[in-house]
Amino acid sequence: MKFMKIGTKPDTFYTERATRSVASDVPSDLLIQINNVSYLLHKLQFPLLPKCGLLQQLCCDSGGPEKVNIELHDIPGGEEAFELCAKFCYGIKINLSAYNIVPAYCAAKFLGMTESVEKGNFVLKLEAFLNSCILEGWKDSIITLQSTVKLPDWSENLGIIRKCIDSIVEKILTPPPKVTWSYTYTRPGYNKKHHHPVPKDWWTEDISDLDIDLFRCIVTAVRSTYMLPPQLIGEALHVYACRWLPDTTNIRPPLDQNSDSNQDETLMEKNRRIVDNIASMIPGDQGSVSVGFLLRLLNIANYLGGVSPVTKTELLRRSSLQLEEATVNDLLIPSHSPTDPEFYDIDLVLSLLQSFLMRWKRQSPAAAAENSHHFFRTIRKVGKIIDSYLQVVATDANMPVSKMATLAEALPDIAREDHDDIYKAINIYLKQEHSDLSKADKKRLCRILDCQKLSPEVRAHAVKNERLPLRIVVQVLFFEQERGSNSKAAVTSHRLPDRLVGQLSSSGKQTSTTSRSEDHAAKLRTGGDDEKLSMGKGTRRTNNAVSESTNALGTRGIYEQRKRSEAKSAAEIKERKAVKRGEIQEVEEVDLGREIRELGIISAGSKLDAHKMINKGSRSSDHGRDKAKDR
Repeated sequence: MKFMKIGTKPDTFYTERATRSVASDVPSDLLIQINNVSYLLHKLQFPLLPKCGLLQQLCCDSGGPEKVNIELHDIPGGEEAFELCAKFCYGIKINLSAYNIVPAYCAAKFLGMTESVEKGNFVLKLEAFLNSCILEGWKDSIITLQSTVKLPDWSENLGIIRKCIDSIVEKILTPPPKVTWSYTYTRPGYNKKHHHPVPKDWWTEDISDLDIDLFRCIVTAVRSTYMLPPQLIGEALHVYACRWLPDTTNIRPPLDQNSDSNQDETLMEKNRRIVDNIASMIPGDQGSVSVGFLLRLLNIANYLGGVSPVTKTELLRRSSLQLEEATVNDLLIPSHSPTDPEFYDIDLVLSLLQSFLMRWKRQSPAAAAENSHHFFRTIRKVGKIIDSYLQVVATDANMPVSKMATLAEALPDIAREDHDDIYKAINIYLKQEHSDLSKADKKRLCRILDCQKLSPEVRAHAVKNERLPLRIVVQVLFFEQERGSNSKAAVTSHRLPDRLVGQLSSSGKQTSTTSRSEDHAAKLRTGGDDEKLSMGKGTRRTNNAVSESTNALGTRGIYEQRKRSEAKSAAEIKERKAVKRGEIQEVEEVDLGREIRELGIISAGSKLDAHKMINKGSRSSDHGRDKAKDR
């Protein structure tokens, strides 16, 4: 930092009862009042008036040689700047630097301390120091520019701001190998003592000390030259945001929003201005800033509140353009709404995904065909990211099942090559803090699963998973049979869960109870020749219901025609007996047992869709309830 010393006399100013005086044998005849400070000075014995054109005029207007009282409340820089000018007139030693040259220069101009009043005056010396020393230095130029914040109008009118900006921009555009001045660079791994080459972004940390309006002027001037790549501009914005904006990673707003003090509100308003300005300065080139930085700005905007909706929309749009570059940590944005119980802002991630998908939907058919390969690769990346994100937020005890399911279902089918990751997310959600989830919620969450897209390892885990709905386990067993050449080996390769075995046993007992009626109906159709069917056979069915139901999955010799003719009568008999006993069981469990037997009987001879079988069970379930009510 450069300094300039003017004057040789020692400082003889002293303070007494809010009055500044000069130690002298000559009595003062000039009283100057500035704000709450009074200065007792001399008109002619010391060269104060000869150097100040304004004071000469004011003293002449007062008339008479008596003591003159002058008020200078509007002098730029206040009493401190005036005292520098007064000490210069008295020949007292003063030190000038980048910190005080702006108020001293403005005050000297205000007092008329120019060459037209007296040769070698204060303004001339200040201009020489500014142009030859201050503007030649890198950090001196930045400090001087920052000091103009207190006197923006005077600094603008006197050209100080423009001179400082031109000096700073000129140095920023200097090729790094030619940078010889000192600069601040605190990136991890960089050490000037190791003689590392000057980095391309060497200038970003120093200009981050500027006020946001001055910083914007610098960035705008640099961008207008088109000499630096957009990534360097983006890095400067990132450094500035890290320097001034709060870290909202683990912050949630207080429930009482009125508890903030005026000081906190002033800081919040300053941060809102910073977010709005930085968002508007981001270069339009994709990749100029990282998606993590965009999401952090969006997170801060939601935390601060009051940020322009245009800013939020633009940040969301820019983030969706680079969604495939995001990491799970980038998406782990805390919720800043005091009304939402969940910790993570899953609604924001959903909006981000929807914006990403909408961009591809709006493409013309020709553009979509041309970019189909790129879209396929991109959507697969996004699918992996979203499923990994769901695995993390699934540990949130307050995360509603509806939001988990909505985000999982927002991805199109093409986004998932397999369903292993989404299965893991569902399993984590059911395993952690949501073990008491209702059957309806479990169905809502699990309906996204496609058993055909599960790997063999995951299917083996799903069969034993006690937390999954029974319907999913049935689907997994069915598709295991579909994939294998030997249906019996495919099913029995897994140990059936106890609850499914119990369901099969219950369903087998109901089947044995109605078998006698079924056999009697068959005997009537065949003319009574089928007397070989006996009650003992029904008893054996009751005792071996579980094994028969399991082995039925591999049976190939039963005709589909008989099954269709017997299904209706069997259902009516079971419902009638249930009504008489007053013990109608839950229709869903009966349907599951029926589905297991049907899958084993039919799958050997035809290809079936598991979803159709589930839908069939649901329709028959509703039909059974209606008939039970009628009775």
